[in-house]
Amino acid sequence: MIQDGFLYLGIMIGLAGLIAYIEKSSDSRFFKYVPGIILIYFAGAFLKTIGVLGDSEAVDNTYGTVRDAILPALILLMLLNCDLRKLIKLGPKMLIGYFTAVVSIILGFVVTYLLFKGLYVTDTWQAFGALTGSWTGGSANMAIIQGILDIPENIFGYALVMDTINYSTWVMIMFWLVPFAAVFNRWAKANTSHLDEVSKELVEEEERKQGEKTSFVHLMGLIALGVFGSAVATSIGGMLPSYGDIVSPLTWTIFIVSIAGVMLAMTRVSNIPGSMDIANVFLYIVIALIASRADFSDFWQAPIYIFTGFIILAIHGLIMALAAKVFKLDLFTLGVSSLANIGGMASAPLLAGAYHRALIPIGVVMALAGSFLGTYFGLLTAQLLSFL
Repeated sequence: MIQDGFLYLGIMIGLAGLIAYIEKSSDSRFFKYVPGIILIYFAGAFLKTIGVLGDSEAVDNTYGTVRDAILPALILLMLLNCDLRKLIKLGPKMLIGYFTAVVSIILGFVVTYLLFKGLYVTDTWQAFGALTGSWTGGSANMAIIQGILDIPENIFGYALVMDTINYSTWVMIMFWLVPFAAVFNRWAKANTSHLDEVSKELVEEEERKQGEKTSFVHLMGLIALGVFGSAVATSIGGMLPSYGDIVSPLTWTIFIVSIAGVMLAMTRVSNIPGSMDIANVFLYIVIALIASRADFSDFWQAPIYIFTGFIILAIHGLIMALAAKVFKLDLFTLGVSSLANIGGMASAPLLAGAYHRALIPIGVVMALAGSFLGTYFGLLTAQLLSFL
């Protein structure tokens, strides 16, 4: 049983690195359906369940210190790519599609929680808040909310199971609908000409960034920026008042680095290559640390969570279809808006590319907008569910 803090940290980072290497170097289709983050979680939870990872003050201190230091740095670096001015250029229909997706997802969680509350374990509202963060942003947002709400790792595991099975099924449905775009657009009476000009501009900018090579100076500067920003935001956040379970020093810290990240995204700092790579490294480490506190013994209740996850997605899909008819939204706008929330960076650009390669950057911009806002939508949902 491992009780030394430094050895514990080394094992969890090593586990994350090993799975990341296997995921990126493998040609297996397995990783298209089961992301590396999920494997890291289950591997870490397995080590905890069989007793390899023990409980000690040294381990607890290492977990809390490292997680709270990396989370703000992760969100700051991730948001360097999120220039919200580009989202505005997409026009009102894309914004309508995006925020309709957000509202429908939150409403789906609220309605489903009311219907099945008696079947869930205690404090499931926290896990649903974290999952909303993922389904309106991405895995990083879910990890951030887990830290803010201090969600028990076992309950958090249910959210991760839903984030794998329900999410994968929804992505498959969105891709399956692509060939029916023309039929759907006629039904909704949609016009897609507004996307052409924006997609051309985004493609040119993306090609310019891809031509730049990441250097030692880039990596060192980004790590320095992330850690320094995390330290300053943590210090300021610790001096601000707390309100209940939602607004804590970590909440303030995340809010501060989020604002800083969005502001820096509109400067030359956003042109530095490598920020998303470092952010993903931090994300994998955070997920590994969270997994090390989980236990598989309570996973027997997972089926009810998976079942209700499909109900949440059904509510989301129904509201999106109604919005398409009312606002004359095309299937591309609907699909990318949905996956920019539920799928994030892993799926929205791919779905956009399935319609046309020139539209890929639009999927990127939409997903990045979700990465900024997802944390706050998740916390809002958690607050709503806590009242029920």
